[in-house]
Amino acid sequence: MSYKEEIDRNRIPQHVAIIMDGNGRWAKQRGHERSYGHQAGAETVHVIAEEAARLGVRYLTLYTFSTENWNRPSDEIAALMGLLFDSIEEETFMKNNISFRVIGDIGKLPANVQQRLHSCVEHTSCNTGMCLVLALSYSSRWEITEAVRQMAAQVQRGELDPGLIDSERISRHLTTSFMPDPDLLIRTGGELRLSNYLLWQCAYSELYFCDTYWPDFREEELRKAIRDYQKRERRFGKTSEQIS
Repeated sequence: MSYKEEIDRNRIPQHVAIIMDGNGRWAKQRGHERSYGHQAGAETVHVIAEEAARLGVRYLTLYTFSTENWNRPSDEIAALMGLLFDSIEEETFMKNNISFRVIGDIGKLPANVQQRLHSCVEHTSCNTGMCLVLALSYSSRWEITEAVRQMAAQVQRGELDPGLIDSERISRHLTTSFMPDPDLLIRTGGELRLSNYLLWQCAYSELYFCDTYWPDFREEELRKAIRDYQKRERRFGKTSEQIS
């Protein structure tokens, strides 16, 4: 039986976040350079985005390039930037009614990549289906630090009473303020950590880890993750406050 038949379409997680890990190891196993794995991983993005949209996921956030990735060899970074530029296909978004957003310190990206990203965000902004979000040049510590700086500046200008700073106000200053926190976080590649990804937002997310490398992660694996989420969500509820 396919996991698709076990999924309750009325209880699909509203927001799924994914750490796409294992591209380099996948390529190495096949005797190729890491860039070969990144290319295969980019193809998986399209497969999973289309399946998530079909299932009814409202937000899909993908950890695409972290701030720590800037420490990689320059030739690998150049290859990743080129791949990013080439893989942004507005036609796919329009065909599937998907809107596109970006979070992260994108000012560090090459100018042509920034232009391509902004153009895709603008041209898909009226689409009403799933929102695909790429986390680029992103880290959760960077994001929280920026939020603190913004609020500190407001306090300094006399625009904000420090006593009014609470978790909701902090959330409004994060780059993810336009969408709900993830219901489900998936990590591929066998590692059991969040790697500085959406730390604030995933405080109550269900976590799903698998050994599958990202280039091999396909529709059935996504369905399995959602099936497992639904089983746990039904048993325990969505937050620790609901568990008695």
